Formats: sequence, structure tokens, C-alpha cells
Amino acid sequence: MANVSHPRGDITSHPDAPEMRARYDRVLGGRDVALVDGPVFLLGLYCAVSPWILHYTTSQPALVTHNLIVGIAIGLLGLGFTAAPARMYGLSWAMCALGVWMIVSPWIVGDGPDAGVIWNNIVIGALALVLGVICAASSAKSAPRP
Repeated sequence: MANVSHPRGDITSHPDAPEMRARYDRVLGGRDVALVDGPVFLLGLYCAVSPWILHYTTSQPALVTHNLIVGIAIGLLGLGFTAAPARMYGLSWAMCALGVWMIVSPWIVGDGPDAGVIWNNIVIGALALVLGVICAASSAKSAPRP
């Protein structure tokens, strides 16, 4: 039987190695906050399901729908940051705006929310704001200068 397996060696001698390295650098785009994408997605997921976790689906029906929609939006931003970082990090400031909105939304959308609902939205909003600022600072730092 013939040995058709290829020996595993160092890829630096491969003729396409410089092109592959350049493509890899271009795809990553010098991102420093790749670890922020996961927490952003998880924050969106928690925001979407928090009404059921904290059991305020019957007392605050407007906030249930609100948190579900905003949670989905934050989760989609997290997925976008991962899938197309060069294009999506411009929307980091939108995430900051969502964070501020989450902080004030219990009093605007809710109908006499209790302390648990208020603190839930404040924590989600503060985390969204902080993660949005980190993403925005990173995109501003890695943006090409004219």
C-alpha cells in the first residue's frame, strides 16, 4: 500500500504563507476587543429573557415586550460584531444609546415597576453602555487615519 499521507511540517515555507498572513490580518482588522463580542451577545440574550427569569411578565407586560426587543437588538449587534467587525463596530455608539435607554426605560415604558425590575434594567443598561464604549474606543483606535 502506498503512503499517501503528507508529512506535517512548518507552514512558513508554503508559497502562499505571506498572502494567508496578510488576509488573516486584514480579516481581524487589528481588533483588540474580540473578547467583547461574546459578552455583548450574552447580555442581549439575558436582556431578552430577563422578564421570565425575574417573573415580571404579568405585572409589567410592556417591559416584557420592550426587554425582548432590545435584547434581540443587542444580541444581533453582538453577532454582527463577530461576523463583520470592520463594518459593525461603527454601531458601537448605538449600543451605548441602547444602554442609556435601558437605564431610563423602566420609568418611561413601565407602569410603576418594583425595585427588582428597575435594578435589572439599570444593570443591563450599564453593562451595555460600558461594552459599547469599549467597542467604540477600540474601533476609533483601530480606524485608519487619513
